[in-house]
Amino acid sequence: MPHIDSYYANTLVAKTDFAPLSGNIEVDVCVIGGGLAGLTTARELLKHGKSVALLEGNKIGWGASGRNGGFVSDGYAEGILNLEKKLGVAHAKALFDISREGTAYVRQNIEGFAANGQLPQQNWLNLVRHDAGDKLKQSVEKLSTVYGANYQFWPTEQVRAQLKTTRYFQGLEDKSAFHIHPLNYCIALAKDIDQNGGQICERSEARAIHKHDGHFKIETAGGMVKAGQVVLCGSAYMHDLFPKIESAVLPVATYVVTTKRMKEQLASAISFKGCISDNRRAGDYYRLIEDGDRLLWGGRITTQKSEPRALSGLLRRDIEAIYPQLAGLEIDKAWSGLMGYCTHKMPVLAELEPGIWTATATGGHGLNTTAAIGIVAAEAIAGKSDRYKHFAPFKAQWAGGPVGRLATQFAYWGMQIQDYWDER
Repeated sequence: MPHIDSYYANTLVAKTDFAPLSGNIEVDVCVIGGGLAGLTTARELLKHGKSVALLEGNKIGWGASGRNGGFVSDGYAEGILNLEKKLGVAHAKALFDISREGTAYVRQNIEGFAANGQLPQQNWLNLVRHDAGDKLKQSVEKLSTVYGANYQFWPTEQVRAQLKTTRYFQGLEDKSAFHIHPLNYCIALAKDIDQNGGQICERSEARAIHKHDGHFKIETAGGMVKAGQVVLCGSAYMHDLFPKIESAVLPVATYVVTTKRMKEQLASAISFKGCISDNRRAGDYYRLIEDGDRLLWGGRITTQKSEPRALSGLLRRDIEAIYPQLAGLEIDKAWSGLMGYCTHKMPVLAELEPGIWTATATGGHGLNTTAAIGIVAAEAIAGKSDRYKHFAPFKAQWAGGPVGRLATQFAYWGMQIQDYWDER
């Protein structure tokens, strides 16, 4: 299946055409899922001297990895200060340091072999839509001094000088963050894996995992992979392959649009060139692209898998509610992405049973987390470190199936009501 019609698919600088698996092959590790977590895991395993086969049911980057906002920033969907309350400072800092390593990894790659098709803009501004007083400033100071974050507090007047709207108050600027073209990055990773001896098979959905003494056989329509270990990185797109992880990962949809060219209008509203988001429970995230000619805007969260018919209109109204001066904007592309999400708001990185690993549930974290867990998973499988144990508290717990999705949807609606109340 080709990539969906999106801004990213229409601005690809290279394409992939890896053949489906045909016949039987044998490798040290089989990675299932050709998104960013799976690609990073496979690439790092090769660097550790392991032979690797990667199976992707569609095209490389076909899922959420190739459809997202492209933000790369330190941290996780669960805030570090919340992690500190649950785990203590030392454990929270270890996790934050791993996330920073993921950010640095993506940056190094797009400055190196993955530079083609990337025009990264630096910094990320996260905003509050109600007056938080000194609370945000105090958080920024603690995150900077205790955790080494490269954050800066923005008072309301500084925010509104850059973003011409009265909907935002204070902000946190992350100077280590940046944004990229995620689909071009996916394909650059895949080509690097291929050039370094990894075997990539597109249109090769893993249908079953057969356990044998000392190895596994992963079945596809066209053949079989014999592997000593397996890494499950299929996120919300795995079905009937390994129920323990599939039942723990909620499929959550988010929506993205790009506008037609409107440089002068956008300049009247947005001066900040980096990533922009707000800290609501289900907030907006956006950035200027093509040197300020267009706006890429994401938002809306739902556990419903179907795409709303009026997607363009929904997000256009969201944009105009923040920036009335952009009234009448025209949408060029609109698409949705299905991301994997766990109720504890952290990724799942674990050995589910001997020889079967997972590195998944990175929805809502930013692209640094896909890199971070791929690096750590590869280290663990290659016997180089036990840093994966930092993620042990965040287990693959049953998310409730259809009832869990319904409960999560109600929770999102409740969050939106709370956000509205805070703003009022």
